Amino acid sequence: MAHNKHLIWLTALLTLDATAQAIQDTAQLRELASAHVRSLMPAGDGRSTLHAQAAALDPRLRLPLCAAPEAFLPPGTTPAARMTVGIRCINPFWTVYVPVTLESEMPVLVLRQAAAAGSVLTGADVELRTQRLPGFTSRYVSDITALQGRHLKNAAGPGTALTTDLLMSDVLIKRGQRVTLVAAAGGIEVRVQGEAIADASPAGRVKVRNIDSQKIVEGQAESSDRVRLGL
Repeated sequence: MAHNKHLIWLTALLTLDATAQAIQDTAQLRELASAHVRSLMPAGDGRSTLHAQAAALDPRLRLPLCAAPEAFLPPGTTPAARMTVGIRCINPFWTVYVPVTLESEMPVLVLRQAAAAGSVLTGADVELRTQRLPGFTSRYVSDITALQGRHLKNAAGPGTALTTDLLMSDVLIKRGQRVTLVAAAGGIEVRVQGEAIADASPAGRVKVRNIDSQKIVEGQAESSDRVRLGL
């Protein structure tokens, strides 16, 4: 009888040990989520590094061990500074979601001093610094030529990293301004006078009212006083 009791106790101990070993390692899931996001991102230009950091999972999480967990993006997910990556297992069946934060380490133009909304920036107003910033490299401005023909959309403080969202194209044609409408077809060019009914940025689309016919047409701003129509 004593022998049987010892055998039962040893079997139970081994069973508990096997169960403990069969729990999925959450650190592996975090690394899988981070690696999946990095694999989806386009190759950089050699000057930037993308960092993907998965958040810690609930330490109380106990998932059965999976031989081949698979990472995926939930439907409707778009690349952003904060994303959620799903990880699923077919056998045993489970799914868990892991928050992932993305940062880009890259050279970026930053403001030397505060600038008001509408400011036209030059090389004297900015400097190039290597920083670790939220999101993707495509959002940030690192080339001084990108400042040409643009101004600050909003006021910004010193040290602000310039993004494409923060810069706005200068207005080439203003609302209410008289312009020349130019249309060409079959080697013939026709010019008529019009009035812009909205502002237009360089090479931007703008609606114009034909002064003679009062018809509203849309064309591309070619210069500060000329809009070309497509026939």
